[in-house]
Amino acid sequence: MDAYLSDAELATAKTRLSAIEAMFSQRVVGQTDLRRSLMAGLLSRGHVLIESVPGLAKTTAAQTLALAVSGTFHRIQCTPDLMPNDIIGTQVYNQATGEMTTQLGPVHANIVLLDEINRSSAKTQSAMLEAMQEAQTTIGGVVHPLPKPFMVMATQNPIEEEGTYVLPEAQMDRFLMKQVITYPEPREELEVLERIDDGRLGADLEGDPISLEDLQELQEMARRVFIHRTIKTYIVDLVNTTRGAGPNPLPGFGTHVRVGASPRGGIALMQVAQALALMAGRNYAIPEDVKAMRHAILRHRLIRTYDAIADDVSVDGLIDAVFNAVPVP
Repeated sequence: MDAYLSDAELATAKTRLSAIEAMFSQRVVGQTDLRRSLMAGLLSRGHVLIESVPGLAKTTAAQTLALAVSGTFHRIQCTPDLMPNDIIGTQVYNQATGEMTTQLGPVHANIVLLDEINRSSAKTQSAMLEAMQEAQTTIGGVVHPLPKPFMVMATQNPIEEEGTYVLPEAQMDRFLMKQVITYPEPREELEVLERIDDGRLGADLEGDPISLEDLQELQEMARRVFIHRTIKTYIVDLVNTTRGAGPNPLPGFGTHVRVGASPRGGIALMQVAQALALMAGRNYAIPEDVKAMRHAILRHRLIRTYDAIADDVSVDGLIDAVFNAVPVP
């Protein structure tokens, strides 16, 4: 592994992260969980699934984040008639030259918002798998790499089920996190109204964005954050406990959880812990970094039994039980 982060690198990271934060705060009021999820996902090179009712600044957040890192942004509104080619691109016949030309789809951007992803068909959802996992698309047999960095922020509305398609477990597992966003506090809503009234919310962003090269360096810094072997063992124990094993198996856990977290769950816990440590100004991760976003990282990876669903056993409660059962190093 490369040398651990120096004090100078930590200072550089703090300056760049502060610049992103300053621009983000100009457009998005409150929404701490959304902000932290997007930042951690970006630093970890992962994708984020957001579940919330409409109108909670998800599109604004993704667009502002792209501006803050000098990246390109595309929004894709998912509908039942959306086809894979509408996302990845297609080949078009050029009458002037008599040749086929490739038109890249909107997924070719640094930050892509898939709005209401569960409204698209399974065939269209599967078209995103290669892009999310391999960072490339294939059009007419030709592979087209996606720009770097690349992050997908997908949203789904939990209150509408008509005309929606459940995301398969294979695609859910490819999301680094699934964050559930709730309504803002009254004081935050009041601040939104104040900013709209005086024009601040629609004004041009102040401050200089960081470059994409700066962001890639931040991602590399997050990868180099030191995480001790004992914390890695802690993560492995947590993941195995979700499967009914681990050093302290939970009695009767199998009656609530049908499938535990995959190895991707452990990787996500480690990478997000490293990102959170960097965001906190540290060059080493601590157990609290592993626990900080445990619900967002694991809630879409645990598949409950039918009895657990019928008894309304919450996934977050099961995750808390796992973390309470595993000794903290």
